[in-house]
Amino acid sequence: MAWDTARTRQRLLDAAVEEFAEHGPEGARVARVATRAGINKERIYQYFGSKEKLFVAVLESELEKVAAAVPLTAEQALDLGDYAGRIFDYHREHPHFVRLLAWEGLLCQDRVAAECERTDHYAEKIATVAAAQRGGALTDTVGAGELMHAVIALTASWFTLPQLARMLLAPAGQGAPEDRREALVTLVRRLTSA
Repeated sequence: MAWDTARTRQRLLDAAVEEFAEHGPEGARVARVATRAGINKERIYQYFGSKEKLFVAVLESELEKVAAAVPLTAEQALDLGDYAGRIFDYHREHPHFVRLLAWEGLLCQDRVAAECERTDHYAEKIATVAAAQRGGALTDTVGAGELMHAVIALTASWFTLPQLARMLLAPAGQGAPEDRREALVTLVRRLTSA
């Protein structure tokens, strides 16, 4: 029987997502990844080379998923509140993603996964936001990059800093996820509209 390398690689990536989200790149253990995947840990080194490269592969895979799931088109850029709501929904459905980014920010600042590709991806978002600013749909009191950063940071903070949302935005910060989502959408619309 032939070995299904693509399936094995994907099982290792799936298991590594949870391991890295829970323990970060330094606390993660390849033995636990292998156990979760039901695969010999030597396969991790065969497919990825090292734990660090596995973390990079996990981030790249998860970044591709979010980019595909929540694009920012020219039409969608006209309402960054709606975009923030869609990102909020993605984070709620995939809580590991924002944790992976937080771990990357805390521990890997000098070796960011797929930095060139990500920079290009964000440049496209910035250009889309800039066009919406030129069209008068979004505020132009700050640059498009700053505006995009603010939306991403505000959205992620509901998941990385829930205690601040609870303390600063009560009762909106304490409600059901739908209430928190609506509070975020309203806030982003206020901050970004022209």
